[in-house]
Amino acid sequence: MSQQGPILVVSTAGRPSFAPALDAAGLFPVVESGWADAGRAIEQVQPAAVLAAAADVDQAAFAALAMPIASRPLYLPLIAVDPRARLPDNAIPFFPSQGFQGHADSSRLAARLRAALRIRALHATVMRRQVPAIPMALSNIDTARDATALLIGRGGAYPTLSVSLGEQTGVVGALSIEAAAKHLNARDIDGIVLGEGFSPRVVDAFLTVLAEDARFRHLPVVVTSGDLLPTYDLPNLEILGGEPAQIVATAMPLIRQHAFEAHLSRTLRSIDAEGLVDARTGLLTSAAFERDFATAVYQTQERGGGLSVAQFAFDPAHPRAQLDGARIISRLMRQMDFGAIFDNGSVIVTFVETDLKTAHAIARRLSSVMRHTHRGRVDARAEPTVTVATLEPNDSAKSLLARLDEEAQRAAS
Repeated sequence: MSQQGPILVVSTAGRPSFAPALDAAGLFPVVESGWADAGRAIEQVQPAAVLAAAADVDQAAFAALAMPIASRPLYLPLIAVDPRARLPDNAIPFFPSQGFQGHADSSRLAARLRAALRIRALHATVMRRQVPAIPMALSNIDTARDATALLIGRGGAYPTLSVSLGEQTGVVGALSIEAAAKHLNARDIDGIVLGEGFSPRVVDAFLTVLAEDARFRHLPVVVTSGDLLPTYDLPNLEILGGEPAQIVATAMPLIRQHAFEAHLSRTLRSIDAEGLVDARTGLLTSAAFERDFATAVYQTQERGGGLSVAQFAFDPAHPRAQLDGARIISRLMRQMDFGAIFDNGSVIVTFVETDLKTAHAIARRLSSVMRHTHRGRVDARAEPTVTVATLEPNDSAKSLLARLDEEAQRAAS
């Protein structure tokens, strides 16, 4: 990836210890600034990223730097190196393990910066291709609504971590590495918190698998055991102990950044599909679904074969459950099937060339994946009411959907 602009380094006094890491990685030009001049330097230099030595800076001073960065129309990565105070939402933490005396820390910082620059390039692509242009920023990402974290663990800190993390984002819990692997393959995950209860060998194997799989390599991963060195090819890996609140505070900015990247990727797919795909879920828009559904019903009636439809009805009072369910369906449904979300809290999926028995089996498998998400102190499980109907000889598209809705109402009552 080509350099997108200069890297601005902000420090209290002199050249910070991490600056040579940028030189070694070939990330230049590097422009240095003091904290007092940082705002003016951002306007003059127009950097592609900002790295700030945050160890000796209080929360107010860092917030003053982060605010104008957050308001820029194109994502500007802000990486806080060795922060001690609570960070703003748009600041990505980086904790050196060896005081930048070793090669590992230098490589980690360069990798994290490159990963953030990838998201900046993706944002620029979406802004260029979107017509009409719609403002889209990291600040638009509400982690409670848009992100999902995978919490793995079985130690005494697991319940507290679950509550602390769940207060800020959707959480999928896993008590084993095997269960975690299933969630990673079935769901859109924006970050992993790996807690206690596993041996160093198990943790090492898990991190190695993540690093070797391109689907998961850029996931944020926060490991709470301190027996490992961060030598894995995972640019957003942090290994640190501490209280659950500190661990969550470290994970959340990385999770928000990944959720932003995922939203940009879905938006790009929507642009490629000429607006027929919903950027929030990856399913069709309701208008596109109605058009394709009418065509599918007509062709099935003309040519023969089977066609079934399933409705996953979620509680309208919990829209996050509908969004989670829609993303799971989008990820797991067969390529020939299609679906959409609707304003009544439901997701409807059409199973092409499928009889009623097979449709029931597919719907049960999709529904079973939706049973493990909880948020905050209340374990509000995403378990929809599922109704399935199949096309009869005298059905039209309208009558089939009406019959599906009638059966759903009977099931609910």
